[in-house]
Amino acid sequence: MNNKITLFLELAELFKSHGHSLYLVGGTVRDYLFNLDLKDMDMVTDATPSEMKEFLEADYTFEKYGSVKLNYKGVKFDITTLRREEGYSDFRHPNKIIFTDKLEEDVLRRDLTINALYINKDLEVIDFVNGVSDLNKKVIRMIGDPLTRIKEDPLRIIRIYRFALEFGFSIEDNLLKTINSNIDLLKKLNPQKIEMEINKSSHKDELMKILHL
Repeated sequence: MNNKITLFLELAELFKSHGHSLYLVGGTVRDYLFNLDLKDMDMVTDATPSEMKEFLEADYTFEKYGSVKLNYKGVKFDITTLRREEGYSDFRHPNKIIFTDKLEEDVLRRDLTINALYINKDLEVIDFVNGVSDLNKKVIRMIGDPLTRIKEDPLRIIRIYRFALEFGFSIEDNLLKTINSNIDLLKKLNPQKIEMEINKSSHKDELMKILHL
C-alpha cells in the first residue's frame, strides 16, 4: 500500500479515537483513483481546529479559515474543517465560512465533480456528484450553475483548462460555452494569482495560448 495512504489511515484512526472522522478529498482522491503519484495530501474533517488542538500538534496559523497544516512522519498534510461558504464579492474568497459536520454541505462549495470525491477510513469512495462517472468518461463538469461558479472565482477558468490539458479530458459543452463567454473575468484577478495557477501546469505554453495571455 502507498506509504502516504498508510499514514492517512493512521491519522484517520487517531481522529476516530477522539470522536471525529477524517477523509481524503479533491485532487488527492482523483490522483489515487488514477494510480498517480500523490503529491498534495488534502483531507477534510468534522473536527474544528479548536477540537483538533486537543489531540493534534500542527500549524494552526490559518485556523479561523478551518485550515490546519500537519507534518506527519515527514509527509505534509492539509486538513480543512468541513464547511459551507457564502458570497464571493472579491471574485476569489468567500465572505463567510460556516463550519459543518456534513459532507453533503461541504461538497457544494467545491468546483468540479472530478475534484469533489471523498475517501473514508475504509478506503471507500464517497461520491455525491457523479464524479467517478465523469472521471471514467473523462469529462470536466462544474458542480452547480457554471456561470455562478465562475463568477465566484474566475481562476476556475484556468483550473478547468489546466485539468483538461493535464488529463486529456473534454470540457462539458455548457461549461465550455460559459467559459468562452466570460473569459474577460480573468482581468478582475491579481496577475500574480493567474501566473501562479498557470505555473502549476505542465502545458504552460498551450494553456497561455488558449487563454490569450
